[in-house]
Amino acid sequence: MKSLYGVIGSPIAHSMSPLIHNDAFLQNGMDAHYHAFHVEPDQLETAVAGMRALGINGFNVTIPHKEAIIPLLDSVDDAALQIGAVNTVVNRDGELIGYNTDGRGFVEALKEVVKLKDKHVLIIGAGGAARAILFTLALEKGVQIDICNRTVSKAEDLIREFSLERITRSITVDQAAREIQRYDVVVQTTSVGMYPKINDIPLPLKSIKQHAVFTDIIYNPIETKLLQEAKAIGAITQNGIHMFAYQAALAFEIWTGKFPDTVRMKKLVEEHLGGKTC
Repeated sequence: MKSLYGVIGSPIAHSMSPLIHNDAFLQNGMDAHYHAFHVEPDQLETAVAGMRALGINGFNVTIPHKEAIIPLLDSVDDAALQIGAVNTVVNRDGELIGYNTDGRGFVEALKEVVKLKDKHVLIIGAGGAARAILFTLALEKGVQIDICNRTVSKAEDLIREFSLERITRSITVDQAAREIQRYDVVVQTTSVGMYPKINDIPLPLKSIKQHAVFTDIIYNPIETKLLQEAKAIGAITQNGIHMFAYQAALAFEIWTGKFPDTVRMKKLVEEHLGGKTC
């Protein structure tokens, strides 16, 4: 009997998760299928009950359901509870268990281009993606993290919630721009620069630390204005395709026990986008 997997969200029509997961099932010789399900917020409880009733083996969760789904699950992994969001659910003998692979996926991708030990990191934004990334980055040895956000109080709340006062501080966007040369790694977690507003940039860049790494969780466009400008002045850059592939691979591993080919996943997404911005 074919195993069934999927992703729930709204909107969901342009999700590339079916592309990479169905290919991964094929590459691993598995009789399984992955489908995108459009689920509005007021239908989330019904959708989760349907997933359970139909015996769906596992599914991903994307905007706007990552937080709202938590009370609908039978249990939630400790890290996902602390982050306050679930992006992966596995069905184990009828029990729906929630996980969060966003933070781990981001950090594993980032480690492709930089060793994180003792690095000074700037996170731009204090939303849901920043929560997962901050929580996971803070586990790295010796890392020091600053968070800049248009509403500084949101960054302060995040730091207090995770009890990270010793390694983390909140600053304004203007302060981050003035002090940009301090950072070994800059992480852009907001929607600024996403299609269709591809010429927007979260903070101006005049000069950066030598060999600094700039990473953006956005992958449409493949190279945001921030990454373009950072690369032009000598930064190492990484786009959101890398995080997308790793968080998907970690979800696949939770479901199947197999870790798929992330290089192939990234290539499929790049080919699908074709270097376009839409």
